[in-house]
Amino acid sequence: MTRRFLISTLVVLVLALCFPLSGGADDSKSPPKVISTHPQNNAADVDPSVSKITVTFDKAMMDKSWSWSYENKESFPPVTGEPFYTDNGTTCVLPVKLDLGMRYVIWINTARFKNFKDKSGNPAIPYKLTFSKSQQ
Repeated sequence: MTRRFLISTLVVLVLALCFPLSGGADDSKSPPKVISTHPQNNAADVDPSVSKITVTFDKAMMDKSWSWSYENKESFPPVTGEPFYTDNGTTCVLPVKLDLGMRYVIWINTARFKNFKDKSGNPAIPYKLTFSKSQQ
């Protein structure tokens, strides 16, 4: 092998170590996103025994910080306890009492209320959750 080839290879390796292939995205600056809910978004005929709504984010969230919001008071379920995060900090639980035959609309953050935040203080992207409770 030639000396020039060895030096070129060494330069490429050093550059590869200095600039990771991940694209350099800084996860601490990206806003958290809802990845799942229970009940699922747009679900119809939700089981009558459901007594809590959960929302799971793609990263750990700031404890004691949330914005369970409504666009209409009549479509927001009665709350039966304080919201809380599960141990891993990615899932927030809202204890509720659902009424039969109701269609619910709940906002997870809004343009105005942004208290669902990750541990770096970035507000979550607003998410509209809708579902309806079974008639039975």
